[in-house]
Amino acid sequence: MLSALIVAVALALGAYLAFSRRLAGSARWKATVTPLASIMGSGFLVSAPLLGGIVGNLAVGFMAVLLVLAYAVGGAIRFNIRYFEPLENRGHGPAQVIGELSRIVLSGAYFISVTYYLQLLAAFLLNALGVHSPTAGHAITTALLVAIGGVGMWRGLGELEGLEKYAVALNLGMIGALLVGLAVYNAGLLIHGRWALPAVPSDVDLHDARVLLGLLIVVQGFETSRYLGGEHPAALRIATMRTAQLLSAAIYLVFIALVTVLFHPDLGADVTAIVGMTRPVAAVLPILLSVAAIGSQFSAAVADTEGAGGLIEDITHRRVPVRYAYLLILLVTVALAWSTDVNGIIAYASRAFALFYTLQCIVAVIVAWEARDLPRHRLRAAGFAGLAVACFAVFTLGLPAG
Repeated sequence: MLSALIVAVALALGAYLAFSRRLAGSARWKATVTPLASIMGSGFLVSAPLLGGIVGNLAVGFMAVLLVLAYAVGGAIRFNIRYFEPLENRGHGPAQVIGELSRIVLSGAYFISVTYYLQLLAAFLLNALGVHSPTAGHAITTALLVAIGGVGMWRGLGELEGLEKYAVALNLGMIGALLVGLAVYNAGLLIHGRWALPAVPSDVDLHDARVLLGLLIVVQGFETSRYLGGEHPAALRIATMRTAQLLSAAIYLVFIALVTVLFHPDLGADVTAIVGMTRPVAAVLPILLSVAAIGSQFSAAVADTEGAGGLIEDITHRRVPVRYAYLLILLVTVALAWSTDVNGIIAYASRAFALFYTLQCIVAVIVAWEARDLPRHRLRAAGFAGLAVACFAVFTLGLPAG
């Protein structure tokens, strides 16, 4: 019965998101779904097992800390959308120089995130097949990188973009169905008097804290609003980025709260553990999660490959055509795929985006300090400086799980 309900919710929500004419014609929804899908993509799949394996029953609290940090950094980026974008291409002051440097860092972060998405895809695919082989994971990741890079160099990635709409709908539909399934499961335990927190270690030491810093990637993605200026006006991007962050934060906290009852001592650092964790809830959930994970990670990898290619072309003022940018991305990501594992690449991706956030916060510091007509401009500058220090701490101290 519960499996049927979960499938019905997933299909209904996914179909509405994919085929609704109302949503398709809504600029607000389009501007919201891009950062929302990025935030909820891979992070949703790996957050529960990684947090459960590190901090046990304290997972909700530590997820809240990550979300607060991400929302604060989002505030700095929203400030830059409003106050720095109009100045970005005027002159060559410190803010412009650091802003340009942050774009270079972001292109590098995209290289890492593409590798991360496809390594995660390979991990879920091999888990579904019952295969445990690092070499097979590297081979699958490489084959997918060659396929995406080859299509990009040959015909561009425009033909693959159409898949993104359906992958996003599938992923969000799966998330909705998973939350419904977990809510019903928890309610059943409560009704029968069997609900209890699991007996898992919940101690946190300095090493654990550094690993938690390396999980910033699980709530990353909101910065995509910063670079949608060609599609949406600043006011809309600011509002919809805030909506995406608040909505994703609520979903994450509810999800972690509901899934905590399924934690067990053997979680370790297995990023695919969410599949096995949800098996007691409903037999269909592992299948649904695996399919959604594979589809969403492929779509995210295509999107970030295209984003990195566009950034390289723009940074080099078109001296490097986008097809050669795709070749560079392919070479670097294949090297990354064979030199890291999925847990290591999560920490590297977190640190790369943390460096980008550090630079964006420094831009906000400079703009706020120089904007003397802005109310409380010195206080704002001080706040952004504190955020820059926090993000730099993630960059310097973050460690991989496991």
